[in-house]
Amino acid sequence: MATKAFADIGVIGGSGFYSFLEDVTEVSVDTPYGSPSDALFLGEVAGRRVAFLPRHGRGHTVPPHRINYRANLWALRSVGVRQVLGPCAVGGLRAEHGPGTLVVPDQLVDRTKTRVQTYFDGEPLPEAWGGAVPKVVHTTFADPYCPDGRRVALKAARGKGWDAVDGGTMVVVEGPRFSTRAESRMHAAAGWSVVGMTGHPEAVLARELGLCYTSLALVTDLDAGTETGEGVSHTEVMRVFRANLGRLREVLFDAVGALPDTADRDCLCTHAHDGWDLGIELP
Repeated sequence: MATKAFADIGVIGGSGFYSFLEDVTEVSVDTPYGSPSDALFLGEVAGRRVAFLPRHGRGHTVPPHRINYRANLWALRSVGVRQVLGPCAVGGLRAEHGPGTLVVPDQLVDRTKTRVQTYFDGEPLPEAWGGAVPKVVHTTFADPYCPDGRRVALKAARGKGWDAVDGGTMVVVEGPRFSTRAESRMHAAAGWSVVGMTGHPEAVLARELGLCYTSLALVTDLDAGTETGEGVSHTEVMRVFRANLGRLREVLFDAVGALPDTADRDCLCTHAHDGWDLGIELP
């Protein structure tokens, strides 16, 4: 079931990040956890081989609570990916984080309810994948994002004249609905910075696979409790996201070129399971 390595950097986002590239190769990848959101789209950026994965499928047909996060991260690792950039649209929880703000968070709060968030659940893999049984492993997650990836992302944004916010907490909710005003005010009162629907369990699954994961959170709206009027609308979110897609793509591509070589990684992500017997072989 081994998959040939095609890329060492992964980008989980929409088709706007790869659709204009030349010589894109589409590769379907199977995993012990089922199918990922879509095929992987392989191309070259800044001299690096990159695997792009549409988080919601190429037609945005998979809602956040039904994304097969385990399959997505496993599929990326199986083609050689060891560093992941995860751009996402979020709501701002502070008045100063208005639409068009780019936040590179350093903390995460999970308020999801139904998502499988570990590979190490003691459940055997399918027989077609050898039937190995993962051990129950408690992964260190105090700092959920790669420090090296965060530094690269911030430098890339500022190199494009985008004064990205260094740090902050992303709270992840189940979705697909937006927050009520009461929920939004609670999140803001807790001191959190932005709210999204896809950043978890994406980040922790990446850590379990020893992948470096960096979130780039584009604020598309002020969340319901921090604004007046009728609240957040999907139409407004998509309008702001499209308006900022070009410069977000430029930042991502500059970051891709500046990420460390795979062989040079020595961050906390690479040592998440030092000394552990995982019970299964990672791809």
